[in-house]
Amino acid sequence: MPANRNVLAFVMAGGEGARLHPLTANRCKPAVPFNGKHRIVDFVLSNLVNSEIYSTYLLVQYKSQSLIEHVRQTWTMARFMPQQFITVVPPQMRTGPAWFQGTADAVYQNIHLIESMQPDIVAVFGADHIYRMDIRQMIDFHIRNNAQASVATIPVSLQECDQFGIVETDDNHRIVDFKEKPRSARPMPGSHTQALASMGNYIFNADVLLAQLKRMHENGETDFGKHILPSMVKSHKLVAYDFATNVIPGTQPFEEHAYWRDVGTIDAYYQAHFDTLGAQPRFRMTNRHWPIYASPDQAESAQIENGIINRSVVGSGSIVDGASLDHAMLRRSVLVERHARLEHCIVMERSRIGRGAAVRNAIIDQDNDVPPEEKIGFDLARDRQRFPVTPNGVVVVPAGYFPARKSTSTYLAQLEEAASFTEAPARLEAVA
Repeated sequence: MPANRNVLAFVMAGGEGARLHPLTANRCKPAVPFNGKHRIVDFVLSNLVNSEIYSTYLLVQYKSQSLIEHVRQTWTMARFMPQQFITVVPPQMRTGPAWFQGTADAVYQNIHLIESMQPDIVAVFGADHIYRMDIRQMIDFHIRNNAQASVATIPVSLQECDQFGIVETDDNHRIVDFKEKPRSARPMPGSHTQALASMGNYIFNADVLLAQLKRMHENGETDFGKHILPSMVKSHKLVAYDFATNVIPGTQPFEEHAYWRDVGTIDAYYQAHFDTLGAQPRFRMTNRHWPIYASPDQAESAQIENGIINRSVVGSGSIVDGASLDHAMLRRSVLVERHARLEHCIVMERSRIGRGAAVRNAIIDQDNDVPPEEKIGFDLARDRQRFPVTPNGVVVVPAGYFPARKSTSTYLAQLEEAASFTEAPARLEAVA
Protein backbone atom coordinates (compact mmCIF):
# COMPACT_ATOMS: atom_id res chain seq x y z
CA MET A 1 0.00 0.00 0.00
CA PRO A 2 1.47 3.39 -1.03
CA ALA A 3 3.14 5.20 1.88
CA ASN A 4 1.10 3.11 4.33
CA ARG A 5 -2.04 4.92 3.25
CA ASN A 6 -5.46 3.31 2.93
CA VAL A 7 -6.35 3.73 -0.75
CA LEU A 8 -9.70 3.08 -2.41
CA ALA A 9 -9.97 3.13 -6.22
CA PHE A 10 -12.88 3.91 -8.49
CA VAL A 11 -12.49 2.93 -12.14
CA MET A 12 -14.81 4.77 -14.52
CA ALA A 13 -15.87 1.97 -16.89
CA GLY A 14 -19.25 3.22 -18.04
CA GLY A 15 -18.09 4.72 -21.33
CA GLU A 16 -20.45 4.29 -24.28
CA GLY A 17 -17.59 4.57 -26.78
CA ALA A 18 -19.68 6.05 -29.61
CA ARG A 19 -16.57 6.89 -31.65
CA LEU A 20 -15.55 3.21 -31.58
CA HIS A 21 -18.79 2.11 -33.23
CA PRO A 22 -19.45 -0.55 -34.56
CA LEU A 23 -17.02 -2.25 -32.14
CA THR A 24 -19.19 -0.86 -29.33
CA ALA A 25 -22.52 -1.86 -30.89
CA ASN A 26 -22.94 -4.63 -28.30
CA ARG A 27 -20.23 -3.89 -25.74
CA CYS A 28 -19.01 -0.89 -23.77
CA LYS A 29 -15.69 0.75 -24.58
CA PRO A 30 -13.66 -0.79 -21.71
CA ALA A 31 -14.79 -4.27 -22.85
CA VAL A 32 -13.50 -3.85 -26.41
CA PRO A 33 -10.82 -6.49 -27.13
CA PHE A 34 -7.20 -5.44 -27.43
CA ASN A 35 -4.26 -7.37 -28.90
CA GLY A 36 -4.38 -11.16 -28.72
CA LYS A 37 -6.07 -11.82 -25.39
CA HIS A 38 -6.78 -8.60 -23.49
CA ARG A 39 -9.56 -6.08 -23.18
CA ILE A 40 -8.99 -2.35 -22.76
CA VAL A 41 -10.04 -2.43 -19.09
CA ASP A 42 -7.20 -4.86 -18.26
CA PHE A 43 -4.62 -2.06 -18.43
CA VAL A 44 -5.99 0.10 -15.61
CA LEU A 45 -6.84 -2.92 -13.46
CA SER A 46 -3.35 -4.34 -13.94
CA ASN A 47 -1.81 -0.99 -13.03
CA LEU A 48 -3.82 -0.88 -9.81
CA VAL A 49 -2.98 -4.44 -8.77
CA ASN A 50 0.70 -4.05 -9.68
CA SER A 51 0.70 -0.85 -7.59
CA GLU A 52 -0.59 -2.83 -4.60
CA ILE A 53 -3.98 -1.09 -4.66
CA TYR A 54 -6.38 -3.94 -4.04
CA SER A 55 -9.70 -2.25 -3.22
CA THR A 56 -11.38 -1.25 -6.48
CA TYR A 57 -14.94 -0.47 -7.51
CA LEU A 58 -15.57 -0.66 -11.24
CA LEU A 59 -18.44 1.67 -12.15
CA VAL A 60 -20.29 0.42 -15.24
CA GLN A 61 -23.27 1.64 -17.22
CA TYR A 62 -23.65 1.16 -21.00
CA LYS A 63 -23.85 -2.36 -22.50
CA SER A 64 -21.89 -3.76 -19.61
CA GLN A 65 -22.68 -7.48 -19.68
CA SER A 66 -19.55 -8.63 -21.54
CA LEU A 67 -17.43 -6.44 -19.24
CA ILE A 68 -19.11 -7.91 -16.16
CA GLU A 69 -18.46 -11.46 -17.41
CA HIS A 70 -14.85 -10.63 -18.19
CA VAL A 71 -14.23 -9.19 -14.73
CA ARG A 72 -15.99 -12.12 -13.06
CA GLN A 73 -13.77 -14.64 -14.83
CA THR A 74 -10.50 -12.72 -14.85
CA TRP A 75 -10.37 -10.45 -11.82
CA THR A 76 -11.54 -12.55 -8.89
CA MET A 77 -9.64 -11.64 -5.71
CA ALA A 78 -9.04 -13.90 -2.71
CA ARG A 79 -12.25 -14.40 -0.69
CA PHE A 80 -10.31 -14.60 2.58
CA MET A 81 -9.10 -11.00 2.30
CA PRO A 82 -12.16 -8.72 2.51
CA GLN A 83 -10.17 -5.57 1.75
CA GLN A 84 -8.93 -7.05 -1.54
CA PHE A 85 -11.60 -6.90 -4.23
CA ILE A 86 -12.50 -5.72 -7.69
CA THR A 87 -16.25 -5.25 -7.62
CA VAL A 88 -18.50 -4.21 -10.51
CA VAL A 89 -21.01 -1.52 -9.51
CA PRO A 90 -23.86 -0.65 -11.92
CA PRO A 91 -26.15 2.35 -11.37
CA GLN A 92 -28.23 1.60 -8.28
CA MET A 93 -30.51 4.68 -8.34
CA ARG A 94 -29.76 5.40 -4.68
CA THR A 95 -30.19 9.15 -5.19
CA GLY A 96 -33.13 9.03 -7.62
CA PRO A 97 -34.34 7.35 -10.82
CA ALA A 98 -31.37 8.35 -12.97
CA TRP A 99 -28.32 6.71 -14.50
CA PHE A 100 -24.87 8.16 -13.91
CA GLN A 101 -25.01 11.70 -15.28
CA GLY A 102 -21.22 12.18 -15.42
CA THR A 103 -17.98 10.92 -13.90
CA ALA A 104 -18.39 12.77 -10.62
CA ASP A 105 -22.06 11.89 -10.38
CA ALA A 106 -21.14 8.21 -10.77
CA VAL A 107 -18.91 8.45 -7.70
CA TYR A 108 -21.47 10.55 -5.82
CA GLN A 109 -24.18 7.93 -6.41
CA ASN A 110 -21.82 5.51 -4.64
CA ILE A 111 -20.61 7.89 -1.95
CA HIS A 112 -21.69 5.40 0.71
CA LEU A 113 -18.86 3.12 -0.46
CA ILE A 114 -16.31 5.79 0.48
CA GLU A 115 -18.01 6.56 3.77
CA SER A 116 -18.17 2.91 4.80
CA MET A 117 -14.57 2.12 3.78
CA GLN A 118 -13.11 5.34 5.27
CA PRO A 119 -9.97 5.49 3.08
CA ASP A 120 -7.27 8.13 3.39
CA ILE A 121 -6.98 8.53 -0.37
CA VAL A 122 -9.34 7.90 -3.27
CA ALA A 123 -7.96 7.20 -6.75
CA VAL A 124 -10.37 7.92 -9.62
CA PHE A 125 -9.08 6.45 -12.87
CA GLY A 126 -10.42 5.99 -16.38
CA ALA A 127 -10.72 2.59 -18.07
CA ASP A 128 -10.12 3.60 -21.67
CA HIS A 129 -6.35 3.86 -22.14
CA ILE A 130 -3.36 1.72 -23.10
CA TYR A 131 -0.42 2.33 -20.75
CA ARG A 132 1.60 1.17 -17.76
CA MET A 133 1.73 3.29 -14.62
CA ASP A 134 2.98 2.79 -11.07
CA ILE A 135 0.23 4.64 -9.23
CA ARG A 136 2.21 4.53 -5.98
CA GLN A 137 4.63 7.06 -7.47
CA MET A 138 1.77 9.46 -8.18
CA ILE A 139 0.41 9.02 -4.65
CA ASP A 140 3.87 9.66 -3.18
CA PHE A 141 4.09 12.86 -5.28
CA HIS A 142 0.64 13.87 -4.04
CA ILE A 143 1.69 13.41 -0.39
CA ARG A 144 5.08 15.12 -0.75
CA ASN A 145 3.41 18.19 -2.20
CA ASN A 146 0.71 18.34 0.48
CA ALA A 147 -1.85 18.30 -2.30
CA GLN A 148 -5.57 17.90 -1.84
CA ALA A 149 -6.03 16.63 -5.39
CA SER A 150 -3.56 15.54 -8.07
CA VAL A 151 -4.05 15.16 -11.81
CA ALA A 152 -1.88 12.91 -13.98
CA THR A 153 -0.75 14.87 -17.06
CA ILE A 154 0.96 14.42 -20.41
CA PRO A 155 1.92 16.86 -23.19
CA VAL A 156 -0.38 16.94 -26.24
CA SER A 157 -0.28 19.02 -29.40
CA LEU A 158 -2.23 22.28 -29.39
CA GLN A 159 -4.40 20.87 -32.20
CA GLU A 160 -5.60 18.13 -29.82
CA CYS A 161 -6.61 20.42 -26.94
CA ASP A 162 -10.30 20.10 -27.70
CA GLN A 163 -10.08 16.40 -26.85
CA PHE A 164 -8.66 16.75 -23.32
CA GLY A 165 -8.84 18.64 -20.09
CA ILE A 166 -6.01 21.20 -20.30
CA VAL A 167 -4.14 22.43 -17.23
CA GLU A 168 -1.81 25.35 -16.60
CA THR A 169 0.71 25.15 -13.77
CA ASP A 170 3.15 27.35 -11.92
CA ASP A 171 6.80 26.48 -11.30
CA ASN A 172 5.87 24.26 -8.33
CA HIS A 173 3.48 21.99 -10.27
CA ARG A 174 0.44 23.68 -8.76
CA ILE A 175 -2.50 23.89 -11.14
CA VAL A 176 -3.58 27.48 -11.69
CA ASP A 177 -6.14 26.82 -14.41
CA PHE A 178 -8.13 23.81 -15.65
CA LYS A 179 -10.29 23.90 -18.78
CA GLU A 180 -12.20 20.90 -20.11
CA LYS A 181 -11.73 20.42 -23.88
CA PRO A 182 -11.10 24.07 -24.80
CA ARG A 183 -11.04 25.14 -28.44
CA SER A 184 -7.62 26.68 -27.89
CA ALA A 185 -5.02 26.76 -25.13
CA ARG A 186 -1.75 28.38 -24.19
CA PRO A 187 1.41 26.34 -24.80
CA MET A 188 2.99 24.72 -21.78
CA PRO A 189 6.25 26.21 -20.45
CA GLY A 190 9.20 25.40 -22.69
CA SER A 191 7.08 24.55 -25.74
CA HIS A 192 5.40 26.45 -28.58
CA THR A 193 3.44 23.48 -29.91
CA GLN A 194 2.19 21.51 -26.87
CA ALA A 195 -0.11 21.95 -23.89
CA LEU A 196 -0.38 19.94 -20.68
CA ALA A 197 -3.36 17.57 -20.75
CA SER A 198 -5.15 15.61 -18.06
CA MET A 199 -5.02 11.82 -18.49
CA GLY A 200 -8.32 11.46 -16.63
CA ASN A 201 -6.54 9.90 -13.64
CA TYR A 202 -6.98 11.67 -10.30
CA ILE A 203 -5.85 11.28 -6.68
CA PHE A 204 -7.96 12.91 -3.92
CA ASN A 205 -7.70 13.20 -0.20
CA ALA A 206 -10.84 11.33 0.82
CA ASP A 207 -12.26 14.06 3.05
CA VAL A 208 -11.79 16.66 0.32
CA LEU A 209 -13.46 14.46 -2.28
CA LEU A 210 -16.46 13.76 -0.03
CA ALA A 211 -16.99 17.47 0.58
CA GLN A 212 -16.67 18.31 -3.11
CA LEU A 213 -19.06 15.56 -4.20
CA LYS A 214 -21.73 16.84 -1.79
CA ARG A 215 -21.22 20.44 -2.90
CA MET A 216 -21.35 19.38 -6.53
CA HIS A 217 -24.62 17.52 -6.04
CA GLU A 218 -26.24 20.52 -4.36
CA ASN A 219 -25.22 22.70 -7.33
CA GLY A 220 -26.44 20.23 -9.95
CA GLU A 221 -22.92 19.55 -11.25
CA THR A 222 -21.93 16.11 -12.54
CA ASP A 223 -18.40 15.86 -13.93
CA PHE A 224 -14.83 15.94 -12.61
CA GLY A 225 -13.30 17.62 -15.66
CA LYS A 226 -16.10 20.08 -16.33
CA HIS A 227 -17.08 20.98 -12.78
CA ILE A 228 -15.20 19.67 -9.75
CA LEU A 229 -11.57 20.23 -10.75
CA PRO A 230 -12.03 23.70 -12.32
CA SER A 231 -13.96 24.84 -9.24
CA MET A 232 -11.21 23.59 -6.88
CA VAL A 233 -8.35 25.47 -8.58
CA LYS A 234 -8.68 28.60 -6.42
CA SER A 235 -9.95 27.04 -3.21
CA HIS A 236 -7.72 23.93 -2.94
CA LYS A 237 -4.21 22.84 -3.70
CA LEU A 238 -4.27 20.93 -6.97
CA VAL A 239 -1.04 19.66 -8.47
CA ALA A 240 -0.12 18.19 -11.85
CA TYR A 241 1.75 14.90 -11.79
CA ASP A 242 4.11 14.48 -14.75
CA PHE A 243 3.47 11.01 -16.17
CA ALA A 244 6.86 11.15 -17.92
CA THR A 245 8.53 10.79 -14.50
CA ASN A 246 6.82 7.45 -13.83
CA VAL A 247 9.30 4.57 -13.85
CA ILE A 248 8.18 1.03 -14.69
CA PRO A 249 10.58 -1.86 -14.01
CA GLY A 250 11.31 -4.05 -17.00
CA THR A 251 10.74 -1.32 -19.59
CA GLN A 252 13.19 -1.77 -22.48
CA PRO A 253 15.28 1.07 -24.00
CA PHE A 254 13.59 0.65 -27.40
CA GLU A 255 10.09 1.25 -26.00
CA GLU A 256 8.48 4.67 -26.24
CA HIS A 257 9.05 6.49 -22.97
CA ALA A 258 5.80 7.15 -21.07
CA TYR A 259 3.68 5.37 -23.68
CA TRP A 260 -0.01 6.31 -23.29
CA ARG A 261 -2.76 6.11 -25.87
CA ASP A 262 -6.35 7.20 -25.71
CA VAL A 263 -7.95 4.60 -27.98
CA GLY A 264 -11.21 6.51 -28.29
CA THR A 265 -11.39 6.36 -32.09
CA ILE A 266 -11.12 3.46 -34.50
CA ASP A 267 -7.94 4.89 -36.04
CA ALA A 268 -6.26 5.34 -32.64
CA TYR A 269 -7.38 1.88 -31.51
CA TYR A 270 -6.13 0.29 -34.73
CA GLN A 271 -2.73 2.01 -34.61
CA ALA A 272 -2.16 1.14 -30.94
CA HIS A 273 -2.32 -2.54 -31.84
CA PHE A 274 0.58 -2.23 -34.22
CA ASP A 275 2.60 -0.31 -31.64
CA THR A 276 2.84 -3.66 -29.80
CA LEU A 277 4.29 -5.67 -32.70
CA GLY A 278 7.87 -6.47 -33.64
CA ALA A 279 11.06 -7.45 -31.87
CA GLN A 280 11.41 -3.86 -30.59
CA PRO A 281 7.86 -2.49 -30.28
CA ARG A 282 6.87 0.92 -29.00
CA PHE A 283 4.89 -0.80 -26.25
CA ARG A 284 5.89 -4.33 -25.27
CA MET A 285 2.93 -6.34 -24.03
CA THR A 286 5.22 -8.83 -22.27
CA ASN A 287 6.88 -7.46 -19.12
CA ARG A 288 7.26 -9.93 -16.29
CA HIS A 289 8.03 -7.11 -13.84
CA TRP A 290 4.79 -5.28 -14.68
CA PRO A 291 2.40 -7.71 -16.40
CA ILE A 292 -0.85 -6.75 -18.07
CA TYR A 293 -3.11 -9.51 -16.79
CA ALA A 294 -5.69 -11.27 -18.93
CA SER A 295 -8.04 -14.20 -18.68
CA PRO A 296 -6.50 -17.56 -17.80
CA ASP A 297 -6.63 -19.89 -20.79
CA GLN A 298 -7.36 -23.60 -21.04
CA ALA A 299 -7.64 -23.65 -24.83
CA GLU A 300 -5.51 -25.57 -27.30
CA SER A 301 -2.47 -23.87 -28.78
CA ALA A 302 -2.63 -22.23 -32.17
CA GLN A 303 -1.90 -24.48 -35.14
CA ILE A 304 0.13 -23.39 -38.17
CA GLU A 305 -0.16 -25.82 -41.10
CA ASN A 306 2.04 -23.75 -43.39
CA GLY A 307 2.14 -20.33 -44.96
CA ILE A 308 4.01 -17.06 -44.60
CA ILE A 309 3.73 -15.22 -41.31
CA ASN A 310 5.43 -11.91 -40.64
CA ARG A 311 5.19 -9.96 -37.36
CA SER A 312 1.80 -11.28 -36.29
CA VAL A 313 -0.10 -12.56 -33.27
CA VAL A 314 -2.05 -15.83 -33.52
CA GLY A 315 -4.53 -16.50 -30.71
CA SER A 316 -5.21 -19.81 -29.01
CA GLY A 317 -7.38 -22.29 -30.85
CA SER A 318 -6.68 -20.58 -34.18
CA ILE A 319 -5.58 -22.35 -37.36
CA VAL A 320 -3.55 -20.86 -40.20
CA ASP A 321 -3.66 -23.23 -43.17
CA GLY A 322 -1.42 -22.12 -46.03
CA ALA A 323 -2.24 -18.43 -45.72
CA SER A 324 -0.18 -15.22 -45.70
CA LEU A 325 -0.19 -13.00 -42.59
CA ASP A 326 1.65 -9.69 -42.48
CA HIS A 327 1.11 -7.51 -39.38
CA ALA A 328 -2.02 -9.46 -38.49
CA MET A 329 -3.60 -10.01 -35.08
CA LEU A 330 -5.82 -13.04 -34.71
CA ARG A 331 -7.69 -13.47 -31.45
CA ARG A 332 -9.13 -16.79 -30.27
CA SER A 333 -10.53 -19.49 -32.57
CA VAL A 334 -9.85 -17.85 -35.93
CA LEU A 335 -9.49 -19.97 -39.06
CA VAL A 336 -7.50 -18.59 -42.02
CA GLU A 337 -7.80 -20.84 -45.07
CA ARG A 338 -5.41 -21.56 -47.93
CA HIS A 339 -4.25 -18.69 -50.13
CA ALA A 340 -6.01 -16.13 -47.94
CA ARG A 341 -4.01 -12.96 -47.33
CA LEU A 342 -4.18 -10.62 -44.32
CA GLU A 343 -2.22 -7.36 -44.21
CA HIS A 344 -2.39 -4.99 -41.23
CA CYS A 345 -5.57 -6.60 -39.93
CA ILE A 346 -7.22 -7.36 -36.60
CA VAL A 347 -9.48 -10.44 -36.66
CA MET A 348 -11.58 -11.16 -33.60
CA GLU A 349 -12.97 -14.34 -32.03
CA ARG A 350 -14.63 -17.18 -33.92
CA SER A 351 -14.10 -15.68 -37.36
CA ARG A 352 -13.05 -17.37 -40.56
CA ILE A 353 -11.17 -15.91 -43.52
CA GLY A 354 -12.19 -17.96 -46.54
CA ARG A 355 -9.94 -19.52 -49.14
CA GLY A 356 -8.31 -16.92 -51.39
CA ALA A 357 -9.83 -13.95 -49.53
CA ALA A 358 -7.68 -10.82 -49.24
CA VAL A 359 -8.11 -8.34 -46.39
CA ARG A 360 -5.96 -5.32 -45.60
CA ASN A 361 -6.17 -2.30 -43.30
CA ALA A 362 -9.25 -3.72 -41.61
CA ILE A 363 -10.79 -4.80 -38.33
CA ILE A 364 -12.96 -7.90 -38.58
CA ASP A 365 -15.13 -8.11 -35.46
CA GLN A 366 -16.11 -11.46 -33.96
CA ASP A 367 -18.28 -14.16 -35.52
CA ASN A 368 -17.61 -13.33 -39.17
CA ASP A 369 -17.25 -15.93 -41.93
CA VAL A 370 -15.56 -13.94 -44.70
CA PRO A 371 -16.41 -15.71 -47.99
CA PRO A 372 -13.78 -17.23 -50.30
CA GLU A 373 -12.17 -14.73 -52.71
CA GLU A 374 -13.71 -11.78 -50.84
CA LYS A 375 -11.75 -8.51 -51.09
CA ILE A 376 -11.81 -5.97 -48.25
CA GLY A 377 -9.65 -2.87 -48.06
CA PHE A 378 -8.75 -2.67 -51.76
CA ASP A 379 -11.71 -0.66 -53.08
CA LEU A 380 -12.71 1.84 -50.41
CA ALA A 381 -15.60 3.23 -52.48
CA ARG A 382 -17.16 -0.24 -52.54
CA ASP A 383 -16.25 -0.86 -48.92
CA ARG A 384 -18.02 2.33 -47.81
CA GLN A 385 -21.24 1.00 -49.32
CA ARG A 386 -21.07 -1.96 -46.91
CA PHE A 387 -18.96 -1.02 -43.91
CA PRO A 388 -17.81 1.92 -41.79
CA VAL A 389 -14.48 3.29 -43.08
CA THR A 390 -12.41 5.66 -40.95
CA PRO A 391 -10.73 8.88 -42.16
CA ASN A 392 -7.45 6.94 -42.35
CA GLY A 393 -9.01 4.24 -44.50
CA VAL A 394 -9.46 1.49 -41.89
CA VAL A 395 -12.41 -0.73 -42.79
CA VAL A 396 -14.50 -2.11 -39.90
CA VAL A 397 -16.61 -5.21 -40.49
CA PRO A 398 -19.27 -5.38 -37.74
CA ALA A 399 -19.74 -8.52 -35.67
CA GLY A 400 -21.68 -11.20 -37.53
CA TYR A 401 -21.86 -9.27 -40.82
CA PHE A 402 -20.82 -12.37 -42.77
CA PRO A 403 -22.94 -15.26 -41.37
CA ALA A 404 -21.40 -18.70 -41.00
CA ARG A 405 -21.75 -20.96 -43.99
CA LYS A 406 -23.34 -24.37 -43.40
CA SER A 407 -20.19 -26.14 -44.57
CA THR A 408 -18.14 -24.48 -41.84
CA SER A 409 -20.56 -23.97 -38.96
CA THR A 410 -19.78 -27.41 -37.53
CA TYR A 411 -16.05 -26.81 -37.76
CA LEU A 412 -16.30 -23.40 -36.12
CA ALA A 413 -18.40 -24.96 -33.35
CA GLN A 414 -15.62 -27.48 -32.79
CA LEU A 415 -13.09 -24.66 -32.58
CA GLU A 416 -15.25 -22.90 -30.02
CA GLU A 417 -15.61 -26.09 -27.97
CA ALA A 418 -11.83 -26.57 -27.99
CA ALA A 419 -11.27 -23.05 -26.66
CA SER A 420 -12.46 -21.80 -23.31
CA PHE A 421 -14.17 -18.45 -22.80
CA THR A 422 -10.76 -16.93 -22.20
CA GLU A 423 -7.97 -16.30 -24.68
CA ALA A 424 -4.19 -16.53 -24.99
CA PRO A 425 -2.05 -15.77 -28.05
CA ALA A 426 0.88 -17.56 -29.58
CA ARG A 427 3.13 -14.74 -30.75
CA LEU A 428 4.90 -15.20 -34.07
CA GLU A 429 7.18 -12.38 -35.11
CA ALA A 430 9.22 -12.14 -38.32
CA VAL A 431 8.71 -15.79 -39.23
CA ALA A 432 9.10 -16.76 -42.88
